[in-house]
Amino acid sequence: IMPTNLYGINDNFDLETSHMAPALIRKIHEAKMKSSTSVEIWGSGKPYRELMYADDLADAALFILENYHEGKFLNVGTGEDKTIREIAEIIKKIVGYEGELVFNTNQPDGMFRKLLDVSKLNQLGWTAKTSLEEGLALTYQWYLKHIQS
Repeated sequence: IMPTNLYGINDNFDLETSHMAPALIRKIHEAKMKSSTSVEIWGSGKPYRELMYADDLADAALFILENYHEGKFLNVGTGEDKTIREIAEIIKKIVGYEGELVFNTNQPDGMFRKLLDVSKLNQLGWTAKTSLEEGLALTYQWYLKHIQS
């Protein structure tokens, strides 16, 4: 299987080595805790990213083991993407941060779009069950419980 970008519980929230979603969760949470008036986010916020909750990948893997026998790569994702700005706004709302998101356009954006074609998997009968908002909220709740460790 070829999964899209993943996030979820037990994720890596280290600001130096994490992926975009857990890094944004941590940065926005820390800004809230410090009562900062703004959070800097690299790039313009305009590129699109497809994100999938890691538990959905586990569910897809089991489904594929039972229902797919072609032996070719199969894309696994949600088939939907949002801009980095939209993702940051969702996280801001979940965290309850009231400051400003400042997009540093002096930093690179990376690829403009990363979206998998998941039509074959959907035709087999599988779709991701966890919405982006729900998955990010679950991830943030996990982060809050494990922030000290």
